[in-house]
Amino acid sequence: MTTTLDRETFTEDWRSWHAAREEALRRPDGWLSLTGLYWLDTEPTILDEVPGLWRVDGERVLLESDGGTEVHEPIEGAPGVRVAAGDGYAEIIRRTGRFAVRIHDPKSPALTAFTGIPAYEPAPEWVLQGRFEAFDQVRTVTTGAVVDGLEHRHSAAGLIRFTHDGAEHRLVAFGDGSGPLRVLFTDGTSGVTTYPAARILEVAAPTADGSVTLDFTRAANLPCAFTDAATCPIAPAENRLPFAVEAGERTPRDEEAR
Repeated sequence: MTTTLDRETFTEDWRSWHAAREEALRRPDGWLSLTGLYWLDTEPTILDEVPGLWRVDGERVLLESDGGTEVHEPIEGAPGVRVAAGDGYAEIIRRTGRFAVRIHDPKSPALTAFTGIPAYEPAPEWVLQGRFEAFDQVRTVTTGAVVDGLEHRHSAAGLIRFTHDGAEHRLVAFGDGSGPLRVLFTDGTSGVTTYPAARILEVAAPTADGSVTLDFTRAANLPCAFTDAATCPIAPAENRLPFAVEAGERTPRDEEAR
């Protein structure tokens, strides 16, 4: 049973975490600064935000302008290469072998209009105990993405087993097996009060006996919940929980979910 003091402390800690999440989204170069996502190919492309012609040349992206030709080689799945663009910047990314440019504007409408992340009230009852079972070796799990045709490949360290309402459930946990774990999941609230593609739950490294804590009050939105210019993964089929996790962040897209 949770004491009043424990609940107050828990709530204060959660509010600090939630405030840090919101502060990160307020960064002028963060996810809310995105105003566009443009896919490139071998045909020259003109973008209003950046002077010059963009095109793909094999394994690289060329930007040809009056100042000459810039050559960029973004890494698959990694943060993009930055190119100055007005008060913001263009970010050249590579996803599933395709190249794209994302535009960041510190005066974007989404950033200006941001008032916070809607969330369920924190309840200690949604902090559940589980046990981590490591795979014999790290496996690669491939998931789809919110952008059709893209894939994400994740290193999966093992399974987390836990009990809720008398039933056992399990989740595939991403990581290298030597530290913290990450879980992408959906549940009965997905597409109703929470973002449909997935939420992410960070899990501290298992103890020596494999014990882990699942604090669903800190289930967080992926960037794609806030912008269409993100290329986030969707949850793997194994991580679709059959019950409603009424905890953590709610969808910022639906006013009814607030």
